[in-house]
Amino acid sequence: MSTTKTNYPALYTLITVFFFWGFIAAGNSIFIPFCKSYFSLDQFQSQLVDFAFYTAYYIGALLLFAFGNMFGRDVVGKWGYKKSIVYGLLFSALGAGAMIIAVEASVYAGMLVGLFIVALGFSLQQTAANPFAILLGDPKTGASRVNLGGGINSFGTTIGPIVVALALFGTAKSISDEQIKALELSKVVILYIGVGLLFIAAAALFYFSKKVPSGIANEPMEKANKALRTLVFMTVLLGVMFTPIFQSYKSDEALKIESFEKQKENYIKQQDEIKKSNGIINDDTDLKIKNLDSQIKELKEPLEQKRMLWLSGALLVVLGGILYSYLSAQKKPEGWGAMQYPQLVLGMLAIFTYVGVEVAIGSNLGELLKLKEFGSLQSSDIAPYISMYWGSLMIGRWAGAISVFNLQGSKKTIALIIVPLIAFGIILGVNILSGKDMKPLYYYIICVYILSGKDMKPLYYYIICVLIQIGAFFLSKDKPARTLLIFGSFGMIAMLVGLFTTGTVAIYAFLAGGLACSIMWPSIFSLSIIGLGKYTSQGSAFLIMMILGGGIIPPIQGKLSDIIGIHQSYIIAVVCFGYLTLFAVLVKGLLKKQNIDVDAIEVEGSH
Repeated sequence: MSTTKTNYPALYTLITVFFFWGFIAAGNSIFIPFCKSYFSLDQFQSQLVDFAFYTAYYIGALLLFAFGNMFGRDVVGKWGYKKSIVYGLLFSALGAGAMIIAVEASVYAGMLVGLFIVALGFSLQQTAANPFAILLGDPKTGASRVNLGGGINSFGTTIGPIVVALALFGTAKSISDEQIKALELSKVVILYIGVGLLFIAAAALFYFSKKVPSGIANEPMEKANKALRTLVFMTVLLGVMFTPIFQSYKSDEALKIESFEKQKENYIKQQDEIKKSNGIINDDTDLKIKNLDSQIKELKEPLEQKRMLWLSGALLVVLGGILYSYLSAQKKPEGWGAMQYPQLVLGMLAIFTYVGVEVAIGSNLGELLKLKEFGSLQSSDIAPYISMYWGSLMIGRWAGAISVFNLQGSKKTIALIIVPLIAFGIILGVNILSGKDMKPLYYYIICVYILSGKDMKPLYYYIICVLIQIGAFFLSKDKPARTLLIFGSFGMIAMLVGLFTTGTVAIYAFLAGGLACSIMWPSIFSLSIIGLGKYTSQGSAFLIMMILGGGIIPPIQGKLSDIIGIHQSYIIAVVCFGYLTLFAVLVKGLLKKQNIDVDAIEVEGSH
């Protein structure tokens, strides 16, 4: 179905689901440090929030591909995009219900299951929503509708951390980690009741709206049995790799470490009480603390190394599985489908890396800000920074959407300068309205400061990073390979600056990772599926599966943080941006060999 006139009522209904994806995903960045303190987790365990959420995207996409491969038809197209989105919303509502039960029982594993179910529904929604947006009008303007959805998605990522922080911590200025453990979770229950009801309301809006077409598309689906078998085998191996890690937290060594840490905590409390009353330190208690430290270290080091080894194995499963598929497809293409194209294989790794680094930077940021050299912030104080990180993606995506309006000359130049600053102002405005202390964001932009009259010092001079990004847009000239090369290099440099500095400069550098990631998804997607012909739809499905990176890379950084420290763990981000930069170079050469004009590729798609 295609029309020359855009179905605006259907489009406005559709973009509500884009908002949900961003709201929940970015809200997880606040939920992670909260869970770490509330449930006394290590950094790896807290990152299981991302593992559950983004693994669900992979499982959902894999199941849809498996059913489509079995029946020779796209399952979502056969159901119709409208029904598929309704089913996805109801499934997400079921996940919200599971979250409510788990929160009431204060069971962390139950919360992870709830998030998994929510994201499984999102996987079905996302599979249907992007092609549905293109079908709601002239195909030539389809990219503008998809990018509109992306803009709404990014707005969700900006306010998600603020709303979740208010639900968890209220309007209090600062809550210590000890106080977090004593918090009532009734507001979280209310939050997910509200989210669940919104899912149901959106499903009803879709189902009963006569303006929203069914969107049935009965196009045949190319089979790829060998690719499916390999992906299923990869999934089983991933389960094999993660199972020993989970079991290790119930091992004798882990239980001893937990016991020693509780003893150490009690001795520290005793020492504090003695110091307060007598002003002296008890040498005997101090010696006991040091002995416990030594025993904990002796037990912990080999255990953490084993866990890191299994996590590295999980990463190798993904990398090895994709490369094996490609090499096998080169020898005998039959049964491998889109896997025979090198640009797709490299693109799958690029999407895996991109989603992984985008999520890992934001999810580990809360723990980083707790360090003394980064401000010694409590979990309740980090929302403005998390909002700014995810809001940085909105800045870039809004600027990236300018090209669909066909502006020329000075109009386009003005838009590229003004739009990012408007997006930046919206982010500040949302944070100001939240009632949080905005000192770290002071002077971000002079006009916002004057109009709001608020003190925003915490993000002073971050506007410089935004201006650098604007310059990068001018240099990229709407060419996907060039865009990816410039923004990949920008991200790598920013992460290196963050690694080798501390304080405000390092914070801004890590926040700038959001600016670097903001325009990457459509560039990678466009470069990966060009030239696939009849396998384009299948290639898109494979790329969606690689959202799995958001479930693998953050836990790897989390475990590396447990071993070498949270600041040093951001070396993971440097490596990820390094590969994305390399992909831009490699894919350009590959496409030229296939006589494809790289500079003529149109950037489409939304994440």
